[in-house]
Amino acid sequence: MDTISFGNARGRDLKELIVKPKRRKYSKKNNPAVELMERVRQDKRHHDPQRSDYYRYDKYEKTVLALNDFDVGLVQKNGKVGKQFDFLANFIDTAAWTGKTILDVALKEKVSTVVSGSKFPHAVEVVRGLRSNGLDEGFNQQNIRQIFEDLLREVDLYGNDIALMQNRFVSPLSAIADDFYRYEISDTLLVGGEKCVELTFSPHNPESFSFNGKLYIPVNDSVRYVKRVTMRVPKAINLNYVDNIFISQNFIKDSTGNTHKTLDDLCLEMQFLPGTPKLYGSRQVRYSGFSYVPAEDLGNVTAGGGREILLASAENESEDFWKESRLIPLSSAESNMGEMMFMLRKKPLLYWTEKVLKVFVNGYVTTGNPSKFDIGPVNTFISHNTAEGMRFRVGCVTTPALSPHIFGRGYVAYGLKDKKIKYSGELEYSFIPKTYTSREFPVNSIRATYQYDKDQLGQHYLFTNSDNVFLSLKRMSSDLITYRRLAKLEYNLELRNNLSIGVELRHETQEATEWVPFMRADGVYDRNFKQAALRLALRYAPGEKFVQAVTSRKPINLDAPVFMLTHEFGPRGLFGADFTLNKTELSIQKRFWFSAFGYADIILKGGIIWSKVQFPALLWQNANISYTIQPESYTLLNPMEFAMDKFASLDLTYFMNGLIFNRIPLIKKLKLREVFTFKGFAGSLSKKNNPEYNDDLYRFPHASGTVAMGRTPYMEIGAGIDNILTILRVDYIWRLTYRDMPGIDKRGLRISLHFSF
Repeated sequence: MDTISFGNARGRDLKELIVKPKRRKYSKKNNPAVELMERVRQDKRHHDPQRSDYYRYDKYEKTVLALNDFDVGLVQKNGKVGKQFDFLANFIDTAAWTGKTILDVALKEKVSTVVSGSKFPHAVEVVRGLRSNGLDEGFNQQNIRQIFEDLLREVDLYGNDIALMQNRFVSPLSAIADDFYRYEISDTLLVGGEKCVELTFSPHNPESFSFNGKLYIPVNDSVRYVKRVTMRVPKAINLNYVDNIFISQNFIKDSTGNTHKTLDDLCLEMQFLPGTPKLYGSRQVRYSGFSYVPAEDLGNVTAGGGREILLASAENESEDFWKESRLIPLSSAESNMGEMMFMLRKKPLLYWTEKVLKVFVNGYVTTGNPSKFDIGPVNTFISHNTAEGMRFRVGCVTTPALSPHIFGRGYVAYGLKDKKIKYSGELEYSFIPKTYTSREFPVNSIRATYQYDKDQLGQHYLFTNSDNVFLSLKRMSSDLITYRRLAKLEYNLELRNNLSIGVELRHETQEATEWVPFMRADGVYDRNFKQAALRLALRYAPGEKFVQAVTSRKPINLDAPVFMLTHEFGPRGLFGADFTLNKTELSIQKRFWFSAFGYADIILKGGIIWSKVQFPALLWQNANISYTIQPESYTLLNPMEFAMDKFASLDLTYFMNGLIFNRIPLIKKLKLREVFTFKGFAGSLSKKNNPEYNDDLYRFPHASGTVAMGRTPYMEIGAGIDNILTILRVDYIWRLTYRDMPGIDKRGLRISLHFSF
């Protein structure tokens, strides 16, 4: 840009005139910047230390969460409440990246050694030091750490995708980057005393998951590599809640010709809702101690197969350890955060805010500090279904504050319509002392359970309680329930490599109801039948990360493949069983990322029953009769619609991340995202399990309308809009096959909350 100033002309002063050069049309052809980037990609194999048999390095990581643009004066002006927080003025900090005033509210530090190399199936991180301080201390620290580390992952510049905020950004060094980014050589300058080319990149479509930035590439080195990179997300990006993301990395080259990352800094500014506090987050990582020589003290530690190994002393290291290991000094505010938290927790406002947040996050009400008994889940206190009418339930679990090894849990429920009391009791012994809950990873325990409750045939929701209040509103009524008495004795073992083994001995009594009678061909009704089996379950999910709830686990992402194989066998007569049960099931699930084109979640399942069984034990596919979107269930299928003793199924959900909407003027301002779904299964019912050919098998309930499945698979597809107001997903579903069945829905609108960045 040239600036030309004019003097006096005809007695009048002319203002400054800006002359802009004509913007040239961008072309990849004969573009030296594009050629240089291609050379950098090709040369990666010549300087990658992972080629070595053994490679290790030390890592120090500091993560800070703070209130951004914090003005203590505004807090103090908020009447008597605000004056209680005058002391916060003594803990104000300054953001290193933006220079803004911040108030640090959480600090996490980690010191580790990473071991990898060509002979290792994956990198192993040995955590030698771990500590945290701040507002999140009252929550499950393992969960908090997992969430932070997943949202703010280490940036692999040389990968095709950069994983951040549970999304995939196209790396400037990606294989598709030439079609995704504009490259220009903008300057030549010294970086760390070495002459480097400054290469600028920016995306063709700024709404896509991409970066603007600069790469610095040494000029005189025969092998092209990146010495420094700085980049940030475009302002127009289709990313929720995040205002800015800044990334900076430095690399050095050693005497062997390999490059090592020495600095990896990330900063983000975000705000969840207008009017709520703005947040500042930073992750600073420093690397040192690069070596190709095996460390004797790490040999046995890394032999366990896990991707992360937490040493027993990691969370109890001394201050001297941290002073020696810390590669980034703490600011005054960070050093004094413990004192600030102590003063804050004396205030009733923070005390009750933490209480409410714990109930919201955990789903349970604590009783004391520390709590020995938690009451919940709160979303099951009141619910409704056709058979029970209004259902009331209260439950309780013990915590490690009562005993780190022995745990109990149970509930009592009552339906106003069926006037039956239901209950469940569980006692568990954990061989590993627990910190937060008996279910926390890794599990090594013996568990005994006795339960009496309804069994909703064909409606076994896999990711929520069946009496969740949000499932009370339904598209159809269904009385297809039995009452079940279930006794289980199980042993569960989880290994550090994410392989888990479960052995379970179970006995159940299914009690007939007026809606689901057990009637034989001769018109004789049985009040109940019994079945028993030994169940073996193998589950393998390498690299899986999840948030641990009190009862269940919620995956942070579905990137890790999950393989599940189960087999049940119980001969007739075992504990009074009325028939032989012999059943095998297999499931595989995986998320596949397509870089800038979104991602797909795929679930494959199959199963077969080898023996003759009564119909409640058949392979019923899960029907979702609520108006909410439920994973691994069929939106337009009726309960017990198809009887099968063998099946195979496919569940596919494709999230396009705004691939289409980002290119439509005006619409792209709404940051909407597209979703497409396909669900289907094929199966059959053999003669041995078909009541029409066996007088000793119970007839299917008349109200169910059950039929044996034909050769045509059941299929339904859906198209939806995700990210409505950043939290809503709405799908419209069509049933493709068996559309002439009586009492079915051929199409329907479904909704769910879907929080994503």
